[in-house]
Amino acid sequence: MPALTGMLVDVVWWLESCGDEEVDPDSAVKIMESVGGELLRLPSGQRERLVQVLVALAEAEQDPARRDFLKGFPFAIGMVEDEDGSGRGCLT
Repeated sequence: MPALTGMLVDVVWWLESCGDEEVDPDSAVKIMESVGGELLRLPSGQRERLVQVLVALAEAEQDPARRDFLKGFPFAIGMVEDEDGSGRGCLT
């Protein structure tokens, strides 16, 4: 699961960071919304496992930008809410 999770995060990170000349912005948003929607439909146990894998990947990540993205991924797609309930933040 760590390899698949890392690959999924990399695809979303790539879509988010692409320029308009690389990927149509509307298409990128639709894909990211679709990915987020599918992850939110996972049973709660699988969502919890995914968050655990993201935490482990973030802890092991050497690249600070990718580490921050891994930490923020569950918040960005709405799987985890932070303390103020906004749905944004970082894993510790």
